[in-house]
Amino acid sequence: MVDDNKVIRQLIRVNLELEGFEVVTAADGAECLDVVHQVRPDVVTLDVMMPRLGGLHTAARLRSDPRTWDIPIAIVSACGQGEVDNGEPVAIDAYLAKPFEPTELVRTVGMLVREGRQQRDDLPSRAPGRAPRGEPGSEGERAAG
Repeated sequence: MVDDNKVIRQLIRVNLELEGFEVVTAADGAECLDVVHQVRPDVVTLDVMMPRLGGLHTAARLRSDPRTWDIPIAIVSACGQGEVDNGEPVAIDAYLAKPFEPTELVRTVGMLVREGRQQRDDLPSRAPGRAPRGEPGSEGERAAG
């Protein structure tokens, strides 16, 4: 999970860990790109406005990398969804507005974990540009960024 605000990182970490997720954090997009290649998370959550490399640019880099194109990405940001949609043209799997309900965060991450794993199992050689996500997910997976 990636956010430049330490308090938000801790809040998200605690809520996900309480539900059984393993959480790895990064303070900005540049750090996220390093961590993702080491950890290979099941999901990446990104804030939009961060120093060095913002969330939308980070998402675009993840999508363009053959090692990370298929990792589900959720935007968790105070930016409105319209601002996100009008930003960098990149496939985002979910959007949560800050402030968010912890139960909605857990549900969204769980859904993305389950769908991401199902797509990787069903279509291991699929090219970039996944179909939209849908079903609620399971816990115990790695939510990182």
